[in-house]
Amino acid sequence: MKKLSLAARYRPQTFAEVAGQDMVKTVLSRAAAEDKVAAAYLLSGTRGVGKTTIARIFAKALNCEHAPTAEPCNQCAQCRKITQGSHVDVAEIDGASNNSVEDARALRETIGYAPMEGRYKVFIIDEAHMLSRSAFNALLKTLEEPPARVVFIFATTEAHKFPITIVSRCQHFVFRHLSEEALAAHLTSVLQREGLEFEESAVRILARRAAGSVRDSMSLLDQVLALGGDRLTAAVTRQVLGLAGQELFQELFDAVLARDCAALTSLCRGLLHRGVDVGFFVRELSQHLRDLFLLRQGGTGIISSLNLPADEAALWQGLAPRFSPGHLHAAWQMTLDAQRGIVQNPDPATALELLLLNMALLPQLLPLENLVPGTQPAPQQAPAQAAAQPAHTAQPTQPASFRAAPPAQQAQQATQAHTPQTAPTTAPRPSAPTRNEQPPRPAQPVAATPPAATPHPRSAPPSAAPETPPQGEGSGDDEAPPPAPASTASRDWDAFCAFCADTLEQGGEAPSPRMLRQLSARWDGARLILTPHGETLLHQVERQRSLLEKALAAYGAGVTEIELVQPRPMRTEAELIEECSRKPELQDCLAIFDGRVDHCRMR
Repeated sequence: MKKLSLAARYRPQTFAEVAGQDMVKTVLSRAAAEDKVAAAYLLSGTRGVGKTTIARIFAKALNCEHAPTAEPCNQCAQCRKITQGSHVDVAEIDGASNNSVEDARALRETIGYAPMEGRYKVFIIDEAHMLSRSAFNALLKTLEEPPARVVFIFATTEAHKFPITIVSRCQHFVFRHLSEEALAAHLTSVLQREGLEFEESAVRILARRAAGSVRDSMSLLDQVLALGGDRLTAAVTRQVLGLAGQELFQELFDAVLARDCAALTSLCRGLLHRGVDVGFFVRELSQHLRDLFLLRQGGTGIISSLNLPADEAALWQGLAPRFSPGHLHAAWQMTLDAQRGIVQNPDPATALELLLLNMALLPQLLPLENLVPGTQPAPQQAPAQAAAQPAHTAQPTQPASFRAAPPAQQAQQATQAHTPQTAPTTAPRPSAPTRNEQPPRPAQPVAATPPAATPHPRSAPPSAAPETPPQGEGSGDDEAPPPAPASTASRDWDAFCAFCADTLEQGGEAPSPRMLRQLSARWDGARLILTPHGETLLHQVERQRSLLEKALAAYGAGVTEIELVQPRPMRTEAELIEECSRKPELQDCLAIFDGRVDHCRMR
């Protein structure tokens, strides 16, 4: 005797037995109970979510001897005939093999006859998207003005292939994927009715592998039970379906923490030899990274919302504190982005190996806040070597033709941009002296005093004392010059941003230049007034206040207090238009041209 599959043996026969799809069940059950039935229904969704099953149950509810009723009784002759597929008034048509215009015309000819045994004639067209354009057009008039007691039910997995003229004549219901919890509950009820012992983790694996499809979950359960045995275990389930075990994921995360590239390469090779499903392995990896990130951020209080078995919860709870939150978040994002590419790659094993190696080397990447716009990060070097190497001998990180101006040069250019230009003179400008020689003395005294040279930010901050005069022209070598007050050049915000970028390039500590350039700065004596352009930027400056004060002191700005101005709240366009319309300087212009303000934008 042929053995029925679990999917056929436990096919739901009432709306209440269908797993998930609560909204669709409620609407169709009420329509059958109140006898308010539409002429056509379109049921769309992925495979194995209950489209054909609900169509049959709806047909039984319409033709049940106890109708109108919300649920079929499954005991009367009408219900039994529909269940067996022998009812004369309920026809199931395969749209893939009956898709021509002749089939549609033959169907239209039989529609005109009244029901012979039941209350309604029901036509269930499965895979209806396979109908040809001509067949759809042949049904248009029938769907628009159908005969009494005729119901069409179209079931499809590709609703986008339906002509809009057909969709507009149907009540369209979209079937959703079932959640992992709903699939696990359904599999648990089937195993209990079969009288089999099982592990909760094994049921979870089947529900996760089915990806929202009830029929896929039942087929996988049939496949695992075919191996025999009186108990369904997680180890047997993973072995039959070719899935990676928890011990392999623990080995993987240990290698990622240790940045052991050789171990990761060996692990990928082992996955390939064992025939593990690479696509599902990446899906499980993404789920585990999500659980680790949430456990790292939420602690033990979030375990209940993750719905993890006790053994998995204990494993991830011990592993999560070993990672940094940023590492887990970036690895999770990388895995999600790489899923489709790995599955569709001609060599998925190599693509997976690259993902795992990138995941392990994530902590070695340079933080984005340390990057200066227009430059490349300098190669890392030992602290002792960096301290011994002079600042002026630093090698460029890329060719000069592709490299932006150094921060010191940017500061000098910014200072010169704010200095008023003088009229050119006919006398040639003397060349700047080199670092190791004294400036030449003029042959005879001149009337005008030459301008003071702008100090280089890399060699010394602007607040540094001036160079000591040569021997015999001033005080002795042991006398320290008095501290100079903060100059106008030291109050240049662009030059300070360049100074911070230069400090970071040399390995020192300074605020992020990218953050500083988004601030509006104003000097007021011993105060520096900063105005951020948003709440997020305000919080960033508050967190780096101490670092900002140290950088200002090293720069020589002479600031003793930093004042942060609360950013102005964003206003709507209507509020801006109203404010601009009331400005006195615009009244004359608006009156002369009989105009009005109709567009404003916050800058």
